[in-house]
Amino acid sequence: MFAAASSTHLLFLPILLFISSASAADDACRPVSCNDMGPEIRFPFRLKGRQPARCGYRGFDLTCNARGETILTLPKSGEFAVSEIVYMSQIVYLYDPDFCPGKKLLNFSLAGTAFRGASSQRYTILRCSRDWSEYTGYHAIPLFCREDMSSNNTMWAMTPRAYAREKPPACRSVKKNVTIPLSWDVFYQFWGPLKQLQLTWDTPDCRNCEADDQLCGFRGDSGGDIVCSKRPSKGIPRGIKYGITIGIGIPGLVCMIGLVCFACGKIRDFSLDRRLRSMNLSTTGGITLQPPLAIAGLDRQTIESYPVTVLGESRRLPKPNDGLCPICLSEYEAKESLRSIPECNHYFHADCIDEWLKLNATCPLCRNSPESPWTNTPCSSMSLSSTSLASSTST
Repeated sequence: MFAAASSTHLLFLPILLFISSASAADDACRPVSCNDMGPEIRFPFRLKGRQPARCGYRGFDLTCNARGETILTLPKSGEFAVSEIVYMSQIVYLYDPDFCPGKKLLNFSLAGTAFRGASSQRYTILRCSRDWSEYTGYHAIPLFCREDMSSNNTMWAMTPRAYAREKPPACRSVKKNVTIPLSWDVFYQFWGPLKQLQLTWDTPDCRNCEADDQLCGFRGDSGGDIVCSKRPSKGIPRGIKYGITIGIGIPGLVCMIGLVCFACGKIRDFSLDRRLRSMNLSTTGGITLQPPLAIAGLDRQTIESYPVTVLGESRRLPKPNDGLCPICLSEYEAKESLRSIPECNHYFHADCIDEWLKLNATCPLCRNSPESPWTNTPCSSMSLSSTSLASSTST
């Protein structure tokens, strides 16, 4: 019976391999994202490391940073985070992930890329020596860093016409006639607009595919022809369902029949053996071995042993930390209590990391696994149970 079942599995093995390879090929270029709230990444863009090269067009590679932001690297201007991709209009919105746009936009260039400015204008870059709040009434775009808000050294961008008309006091021109794709109709934060840069591209042109609610991509595994294709269904395709039913259902049914026949021949011996073991345990005091409980997070004693730092007025932390808590994505404020993990020296809000470590025994950033000296391992728990059993039996 079991020999027949094994031969049946070998017969359907090529079918299963073909189905799995076809399914993997279909899933290779499915849309992905760096986080649940991040933009959908699909052709002409591709996410390096998670999608093959044929899933994207040359020059449209994206990556994910440690905070889960989608990053586009411009060769001569550095890294920018992607806040939104409008495939129908072929526009990508970018902002500086370091929230210090002035340093990058002062010498901004799209040379060597597949992009151009969607709404480029000429600006005059200013550096002002007064409190930043004095210039909020002017027609100026803030380009200064978050740390500049506590000092009288801020950077702004104004159109040449606005600068000639208003000329904010205590400001000097750093660079004139800088062409950058900034837009006024965006939402601003104090350290700059979240949709600061608007870029577009002409090649490849996928707007016809998007208008028909189809996906754009290369034809086949080679060549440069671009075609439209239907969006993949969210469920399993019908052909794969039939293949799984045939390739797994029939061998599984044969194996089930064999197991039932084998179990029928052994069920009496099993029931008798279980009764004998139950009688033996009752005469020895009814001792029962229980498997140790699995511990997912760290215990309170271990968590509280990690160092706590009260943040000073400068709000500066040693590298590789920044000014945001990686768990709640909120800025650190002065006088707040931060806790660090000794193995990797990453800092977090104390309340945030305490709750995290109760459920996960790893660092949220580097996934380092701190060892707890108070956590019982399965081996030590089993050893303790065995010792107790031996002492009870001897008694």
